[in-house]
Amino acid sequence: MMSSSKYERIVLKLSGEALAGGEGVGIKPDIIKNIAKQIKEARELDVEIAVIVGGGNIWRGKTGSDLGMERGNADYIGMLATVMNSLALQDSLEQLGVDTRVLTSIEMKQIAEPYIRRRAIRHLEKGRVVIFAAGIGNPYFSTDTTAALRAAEINADVILMGKNNVDGVYSADPKHDDTATKFESLSYIDMLQKNLQVMDATATSFCMDNSIPLVVFSITEEGNIKRAVLGEDIGTTITD
Repeated sequence: MMSSSKYERIVLKLSGEALAGGEGVGIKPDIIKNIAKQIKEARELDVEIAVIVGGGNIWRGKTGSDLGMERGNADYIGMLATVMNSLALQDSLEQLGVDTRVLTSIEMKQIAEPYIRRRAIRHLEKGRVVIFAAGIGNPYFSTDTTAALRAAEINADVILMGKNNVDGVYSADPKHDDTATKFESLSYIDMLQKNLQVMDATATSFCMDNSIPLVVFSITEEGNIKRAVLGEDIGTTITD
């Protein structure tokens, strides 16, 4: 595939909160349309794009567990929340003329295709944006881990992690610590040792073991997905 992008196949990881804007709850049509527009811009570079959206804008399994709900049930509700977000993003992309498929780890054939690795790769090769929903289909695993696993399965070149409240990885929370400094680059070992919590430890270790680079950047600045795909110096790059 000939492309002006740095990468040929990417996994774009979005938090559920990224679809909710500043409020952090629900799905905001103008926000999701902006993200869809950015994804379309990146797709026009002939890069193959898989997307994973969290569900934190609707439900967090850990929150339900902390309130006394059985953890497995709480996590399954969270997985269903990711399906809702995925369908909303699919609709916005298709309104822009972007051919899109939602593949879900929990079978619900009336609304999405079941996740099959070879099918996902075939969709990507045909130029479709693929959205992976319902995590990995098992409780106790985050959508960060899903991103790491799916990236390895489809042989993605990179995971692009779009954040809605920060433009990279910092030494501390820049909202509460004026001395926080931004890292231009990090190793996965550094990230674990410094306990920077960019993604959970399971996902971090998986990326490290499988040599999957990670780029953390701001999703709120228009055009940033395209810039990340082009390899421009935005955000923080993490490698093994």
